[in-house]
Amino acid sequence: MEENSLTTGSVFGNLVRFALPYLLACFMQTFYGMADLFVVGLYNGSETTTAVSIGSQVMHMLTVIIVGFAMGATVRIGRYVGARDGRAAARTVGASVVFFSVFAAVLTAALLLCTRTIARVMLTPAEAVEQTVVYLGICFAGVPFVTAYNVISSIFRGAGDSRRPMYFVAVACVVNIVLDFVFIGGMGLGAAGAALGTVFGQAVSVFAALGMLKRRDLGFRITGEDLRANKEAVLQILKVGAPIACQDGLIQVAFIVITVIANSRGLIVSAAVGIVEKLIGFMFLVPSAFLSAISAITAQNMGANKPERARACLGYGLLITMCWGAFCAFYNQFLPETLVGLFTRDAEVLAAGCSYMRSYAFDTLFAAIHFCFSGYFCGDQKAGISFLHNITAIALIRIPGAYLASVYFPESLYPMGWAAPLGSLLSALICVGFYLYFRKLEALRFAQGNDSSHSLQSAL
Repeated sequence: MEENSLTTGSVFGNLVRFALPYLLACFMQTFYGMADLFVVGLYNGSETTTAVSIGSQVMHMLTVIIVGFAMGATVRIGRYVGARDGRAAARTVGASVVFFSVFAAVLTAALLLCTRTIARVMLTPAEAVEQTVVYLGICFAGVPFVTAYNVISSIFRGAGDSRRPMYFVAVACVVNIVLDFVFIGGMGLGAAGAALGTVFGQAVSVFAALGMLKRRDLGFRITGEDLRANKEAVLQILKVGAPIACQDGLIQVAFIVITVIANSRGLIVSAAVGIVEKLIGFMFLVPSAFLSAISAITAQNMGANKPERARACLGYGLLITMCWGAFCAFYNQFLPETLVGLFTRDAEVLAAGCSYMRSYAFDTLFAAIHFCFSGYFCGDQKAGISFLHNITAIALIRIPGAYLASVYFPESLYPMGWAAPLGSLLSALICVGFYLYFRKLEALRFAQGNDSSHSLQSAL
């Protein structure tokens, strides 16, 4: 287990070495999602762009929920690796494979039965409904590949290896982009072509990941006996993963509600919001990568009883991600058209998108704070805090703020863009409050322990 150990050496070095491959993997994953919009925009009109934008947002929501559940496996495996308990790590891997296989099958069947209903719930503009339904149907059929990729990646990351998952995404990215030009540009399949390229890319990456998993030494040996529905291991995975999946799902629900609000305002606003959401997702890659890195490093170090290293990791993560967030917020106050303009030639869509981006971009700064704290809390098996701060921000600010802004400021998207950063600011404050609370409890326990030790020595 020494090769991938995150419990020794430089904390900053471990954080950067773990986060960079994850960041590159996220970048490539988001890039080929953006490539779908780019290629569709080259060969099709606003209705196809809207269909792909809405459909990809639904798929993104499903993906982050799956990633949330898989994070439970990452944290549990990481803690066992940190504690050098290879057998428990192997049982967790086996239980993960069985549980997520069943989970993927049930989820795929349910989604395929609800495709048109989902398009209707999204208030998809009439011009884009049929293409949205086709896009979703094809992507839903590929959910088993999405699940398999993320579970295999969670196994590697829990063992301290974030490089292999990056390779898997690179394969999917190349295949997807090539097939986009073939299916959309060459064959004129529109939204269906974008979906087919995505699914084929994911399938190829899964087969590559399975081959790597068979050959790679994780630091512990997985036997046939481990591949069973171990109730205790599954419950431990869900204890961490379910709150994360719920919080991430609720965040995406909030984004979808905002999209629904935008869709109700017509095709121009819908297309503008869809483009900006893609761009913001790209900017969030840095805090997302560090969330995952902080979570894995915290898990291993808590398992090794080295909490001071976990806290140092959190501090470095905050420094890096807040600098990135400040840069993104500043850049988009002056040059948002250089980004929004990459995805549309429509002057009205461009103007609306730039207005939305100027306010929304501040979310990259405030979200950096609660992303890092969420990674720390998840690694310390306090995922419920992440769920709490997200649901609070969504219920009190994100959704009400977006709705009220659309009602009282219908002529501009700028006010609506502030709903997300203000929600993230509330989340950040809640996270800081909980962190200080737990640190205070730890200090009190330490002081009480010293008092008890001193009293015992005096008595002796």
